[in-house]
Amino acid sequence: MSRLISRLDDLCVALTGQDAVVVYHQLQAIAANVISWLLVLLRVRVPALRLGRKGADSAVLVLSPGGFERFVLEPLPVESVVTVGYNVTAPTVERLPTCNSLARLPDGPPPGHAIVRIKAFSVNYADVTIRWGLYESAIKYVGYPICPGFDFAGVVERVGPGASVQDGDTVVGITFFGAYSERVLVPCHQLFAVPKGMSIAQAAALPSVSGTALHALALAGLWPSLPASRNRAVLVHSAAGGVGSMLVQMAKAIGCHPIVAVVGASHKVAACEALGATAVIDKSKEDLWSAASKAAPGGYCAIFDANGVQTLARSYSALAQTGTLVIYGFHTNLPTSSMLNPLAWVRMLVGILRMPRFDPMDLVLSSKSVAGFNLSFFADETRMVGRYFEQILAWVEDGSLALSNVTTFPMDELPRAHDAIQSGQSIGKLVCLTRHAGD
Repeated sequence: MSRLISRLDDLCVALTGQDAVVVYHQLQAIAANVISWLLVLLRVRVPALRLGRKGADSAVLVLSPGGFERFVLEPLPVESVVTVGYNVTAPTVERLPTCNSLARLPDGPPPGHAIVRIKAFSVNYADVTIRWGLYESAIKYVGYPICPGFDFAGVVERVGPGASVQDGDTVVGITFFGAYSERVLVPCHQLFAVPKGMSIAQAAALPSVSGTALHALALAGLWPSLPASRNRAVLVHSAAGGVGSMLVQMAKAIGCHPIVAVVGASHKVAACEALGATAVIDKSKEDLWSAASKAAPGGYCAIFDANGVQTLARSYSALAQTGTLVIYGFHTNLPTSSMLNPLAWVRMLVGILRMPRFDPMDLVLSSKSVAGFNLSFFADETRMVGRYFEQILAWVEDGSLALSNVTTFPMDELPRAHDAIQSGQSIGKLVCLTRHAGD
């Protein structure tokens, strides 16, 4: 049996680049999304761009993989019921049997933890893939129903013994799922004071995109100090988005040059120029790779790519000697519509089969590197994440890092935010405001 499983694993890796467990999870997601699509088509389920509130404090749950119709606003009926991330393991936290994202705290917050009354939470593209059932850490650590969301801002409502924050503190925080809520329990080391002059919506928009950007720079060898190699050119795909806008600003702060930003629509060019990009390539009007070569004839020391199959192979080719391709997403592998119909799945399968394979021999001979990551698996990397946020907050304080493009939605209009981020037309960050935003 073990030999059969091993061979199945090898086959899945050869065909898709992923092991058998991940492929199994994706097959489950296909089934759930096709069922969801059929039920919407037959009008058994009706998607809505506005969620009906059933109570006072609430959390947004995704009941099962699918479209907007799988969202529901779930009441948090009493103060002792909160959302929690997968890394909260204190024995006094009683997870509800109906949903692993919800927990009861009969004895209040455990030591070193705090309950935060959320005023705003961020919407990331990862949340869309969670809704579709394609986000592996969400499946592995939580399952469905799930409360998505990684970053939030609000006010500390109650603390456990030994907490490093106090009741009434205004904080920005990270949770490993569970931020789509009005009340969340988190370890105190995942909370930081909101920087001076930053609005609550800007604060909620900060953690995930800035942490992703800084880890990408670290993997490229550009932080905490620039390498000894002569090339300092960087190229940032999807530069007007949340992570891309952070990468452009951070690259400028550490001294990279030129900083070449790539966008897919003309209305995004000015935003990237304002962030400090040396050159902006609008690939809707010019050939991306001809313009990239012209902007940096010697190639790039780092290329940051969340596009997937559309650009990965050419991004690797555009690297200079000692350059690094950093991969943190696969947007072009995924559709821009809310529903994943059977044709969308066929297109995604074709995209997976077309994904480039990087030859170890070529990596050596060309002196290039390829790195990838997903921060949602980093719950135990407390020292690293803490160090990142020391730097991020320092850049915010000295003006090197800003969140100037933040679009807000009411919490009950979350589907509109998902629709906007899926479209590929949004600029900067999207944030939902809870009913506590005006408190």
